[in-house]
Amino acid sequence: MDIFKLKFRPLGWTHIDLGRFQNPFNSWVDMFSYMPELLAFIFGICIGSFLNVCIYRLPVSKSIVHPRSMCFNCGTAICFYDNIPLISYVWLRGKCRHCGVPIPIRYPLVEIMGGLFSLCVYLKFGLTSQALIYFAFIATLLVITFIDIDHRIIPDIISLPGIAIFFLASLVLPTVTYRDSLLGIISGGGILYLIAFAYSLITKKEGMGGGDIKLLAMIGALIGWKGVLFTIFVSSAVGTISGILIMLMTRQDMKLKIPFGPFLAVGAIGYIFFGPQLVSFYFNMFA
Repeated sequence: MDIFKLKFRPLGWTHIDLGRFQNPFNSWVDMFSYMPELLAFIFGICIGSFLNVCIYRLPVSKSIVHPRSMCFNCGTAICFYDNIPLISYVWLRGKCRHCGVPIPIRYPLVEIMGGLFSLCVYLKFGLTSQALIYFAFIATLLVITFIDIDHRIIPDIISLPGIAIFFLASLVLPTVTYRDSLLGIISGGGILYLIAFAYSLITKKEGMGGGDIKLLAMIGALIGWKGVLFTIFVSSAVGTISGILIMLMTRQDMKLKIPFGPFLAVGAIGYIFFGPQLVSFYFNMFA
């Protein structure tokens, strides 16, 4: 039995035979057979490098096009050979070439995440417009996630245009109708608004910002109302568990404020890869 064979067909994933890697003397033909996966990863880390620019500049209303990238400490412009995704970070040992200040580990982390998500989207959907749309959506969620972690905001410049853009993009998807998308926008924004309104009415405090409401509306625009329900369930569960763990580790009380945007992103991304199958499995259990 070959334990190195992974087949993802039940979830729609491309078949990868890792058994080829057992023999280091495989032919060059075998090596080149994985070139599409490698290119998908390289494409993703390059996009991830651009996402770092967005994460840093958008919250402070800076252009993401001009000026060129520079060291956040000494302000020296970064040369192209010092700005190669992942490679430059390793080559420079995680420090600025000019002032020696450590480069935050988040930069290569976002690039790696971009590469992995690009690869996963390619494996599941192939080289299709559907894959491109989902990757753009995930990249947008990555930007929102890290901005929300840093600044506790979800910029309207991302979420509001995102609602319209991803509604139009959903028209290309075979699994979402325009009605699903419209219901996703309405239910996404409406459900969180009602939750936030009820919370503020009971506690006399603001428990959820308007950014989360617009973000869920944007999520619903692409993955529909079923995706919204899945996202709310997963994000609430993951958020609750994470909040309890953080309070235990930091010894803080229930007043601890945790951004909810990252958990919504986790739920939405989870739905793209596993949601329909998990929902069908859940309902089949009670059929």
